[in-house]
Formats: sequence, C-alpha cells, structure tokens
Amino acid sequence: MAILGKLVKVGIDLSAKIQFSEDSPFIAQEKQLRELLTKAKDTSFGKYHGFEEILQSEDIVAAYRKEVPIFNYDDMHAQWWCKQERFEDITWPGKPNFFARSSGTTGKSSKRIPITNEFIGSMRSVGTSMINSLHEFDFSETLFESEVLMLSSSANLDHNENGFEEGEISGINVSNFPNWYDVFYRPGKEIAAIDDWDERINAIADAAPDWNIGAIAGIPSWVLLMLQRIIERHQLNDIHEIWPNFQVFASGGVAFETYREDFEKICKTPVTILDTYLASEGFIAYSFKPGSMNMKLALSHGYFFEFIPFDERGVSETGDLLENPLVLGIDEVKVGEEYVLILSSCAGAWRYAIG
Repeated sequence: MAILGKLVKVGIDLSAKIQFSEDSPFIAQEKQLRELLTKAKDTSFGKYHGFEEILQSEDIVAAYRKEVPIFNYDDMHAQWWCKQERFEDITWPGKPNFFARSSGTTGKSSKRIPITNEFIGSMRSVGTSMINSLHEFDFSETLFESEVLMLSSSANLDHNENGFEEGEISGINVSNFPNWYDVFYRPGKEIAAIDDWDERINAIADAAPDWNIGAIAGIPSWVLLMLQRIIERHQLNDIHEIWPNFQVFASGGVAFETYREDFEKICKTPVTILDTYLASEGFIAYSFKPGSMNMKLALSHGYFFEFIPFDERGVSETGDLLENPLVLGIDEVKVGEEYVLILSSCAGAWRYAIG
C-alpha cells in the first residue's frame, strides 16, 4: 500500500502540472454557454427560446440574456421540469434518470431538480479537479494509501411510476458510483442504502475499526455526530485512535466555522478542512489552496454563471428580484460583494435563480 500511495501522490502532482493553461474566466464561461446551447438547441426549451439563433449571434452572452428570462424554481418547474418527468427532450436531450429532492431555503415544500447523466458526470469532473488541487497541499503519502468515507443521505432511492428514481443529491451520487470505487469508498453501498439515520450511523460505528480512513466528506453536523458515535462506541479519547491517517475533511452544506471547535476537541492531530459548495443544482465551487477557506468556481464543468447584485440594483427591499435587474458576468463581479447566483447547467436549468 505504501508504494500505491506514493504512485497516487505522484500521479496527482503530474496531472496538475501537465494541465493546459486555463482560459480567462470570461472565455471559459463563454465556452460553457456555447456548449450548453449547442447540446440543447433541439429540445423544446431550446426551440422555444431560439438557441439556434443565439448561437449565430456575435455576442452570445448578450443574446442569451435577451431571449431567455430568469426563472425561479416555481416557474421553471411548472412550465418545464414537470413535463420532463413524462416526456423527452424538454429542457435537455432525453429524459433524466433521476430527480433530486431538496427543501432548499426558498420554500416550505421540497424542490425536485432533474439530474441528467451529463450532470452526474460534471459533478465527478469537479471532484476530480478538487483532487488534483491536493498537489498544492503538503499531505503525506499515507493519505493516498487510505480510504475515503462519504457520509451521504440514503442511497436507497425511491422509484417513480414515470421511470425515474428520486432522492437527495448525495444519495443519487453514491448510488451511481462505479463498482471500482469500492476499493476506497466507505461505508460502501450496502450501509449507505440504509434508510434509517441512526441505524446507518450505528452500522458505520460497528465497522469503523476495519477501515483505514484518511479523508471524510459530508455535512459538518452529520459528520460530527458520526465521529462522536464512533468514539463513544469504542471508548476512544479521540478519532485518531481508530483512524490515525485521518487528515482531510471536505465540508459542505453549511458553513464549517460553527463546528470547528467541536471538531478540534475530538481530533488528536490537526485536520485540513476543504470547503465545498455542493448543492442539488451542482458542484459549484471547492477549496483549492492551503490556508484559505476561499473556494474556486467550477467555470469549465458544465455550468454557466450569472450574478445579480444583492442590493438596490438587483433586488427589492423584500429581497425579491427586480423585474429588470442588473446582471453581471464572471468578469464583472467584485470580491466582497453579495450576489444572487443565476445558473444554467447540463441538468437542463436555464437562467435559474438558485435562491
């Protein structure tokens, strides 16, 4: 395993070094928009909004903004996504195999986001870019000899009568892991498919001594409860007594800082925290440099981003979008200012306000 760890580490370093120079953020985003429009131009949405004509425009971004309105979830679902549950080629070629349930923060009822095969591929692509960024960190080779524990929602998805499966996005991702992931992925698909939360955590705690965990990914509150359960079950002083190679925690879902003190209490040695912005709508950003919780936007992974200033230029006093808000591109935003994120993606989301 020591040789394998060294080879993996060298491979990551080489992969990062031989990557071609990145385009400017604006050029990268313009390319993404063109690819998305080209792929979806023959869908019902693409024909209705004239994607073919937009692609012929000298300024593709300006033409896209002129022809396609901004959608919130209710409008996008009522007009387009609900039809995609039954018919092909509505907002993206074919029919989605999955719908992700997400309560989000914009309404009381659960949102249902279409998940296409291209979208699942894009999330893996962002994850690969995040792994390649590890060459910036001074991790020991033992990390690359270890296993990765991903604490997700249940991978036991609901089967819909219209032919798709439905669940939370983390469960959908885990259910689509290729079999070769079993080499390093824990807790494994069998435990991940347990619906009951306490039963799943107890199964993880029982199996914990058999694993060599080097990295953990999940929502901080969930992961903290899991680690505390393992420590209690095996009468440990800290989590490193059972997993001495645990070096990395990829946090997502909520801000990590609220949980930092509690994490430090149960760790014997420091753990590197990598922040992620992973939502039902996409794997949007990830930490990529040591010593910072700042994240890098996934500009070349199947997403096109727009930004509306969260002030009088973009929203009303009640926080609703203006009828004609100022819309900015990636080359126009400023660090330290707040924006409403507008997303177009390979899941068939078009100028969609995430909320």
